[in-house]
Amino acid sequence: MSFLLGAARQVGYVVKDIEKAMAQWARLGVGPWFYKEDVGTTEFRYYGNASTPPSLSIALANSGDLQLELIQQRDDAPSLYRDTLLQAGEVAQHVAYWTLDRYDEHVATLLGLGYVEGHGGRMGTRGRFSYFIHPELPSAMIELSELTGGKGEHFQRVRAASESWDGSDPVRRLTAAGKSA
Repeated sequence: MSFLLGAARQVGYVVKDIEKAMAQWARLGVGPWFYKEDVGTTEFRYYGNASTPPSLSIALANSGDLQLELIQQRDDAPSLYRDTLLQAGEVAQHVAYWTLDRYDEHVATLLGLGYVEGHGGRMGTRGRFSYFIHPELPSAMIELSELTGGKGEHFQRVRAASESWDGSDPVRRLTAAGKSA
């Protein structure tokens, strides 16, 4: 638990093949996976400048209270996902902290500690997100995620589904509206 940001809620992995990654985690008993092939990023910044949003596929599942996120970037648009894959390959990329009403305060805290926003934006109408890195410890990437616009409710559904998951129907494909297909 961070006394500044609260509990770490998610670990995000960048992957080259999200279908393969979901299958591997499901074999480990983690799931079900809520998979969105095109997340529809509507705003995007890369190191402070407006940028073309990357084409992203994302899958979410919980292991207890910890959410796991798999991210596959499907183009070459500038992003920390692309940068991480190029520099380190498929790895655990970030730890995320969630907030409903302290996003701006948490951003100010990280900036005050010398972190810089590597990228950030918004997906659809859901809350904002930003990824922060520190020049002295670039491997400690932190995501702040604002739980507004239905994001918090979606995360609760992912968590609830994991509690009674028996291994069946390991991938729940979501439509553009975020509903299971």
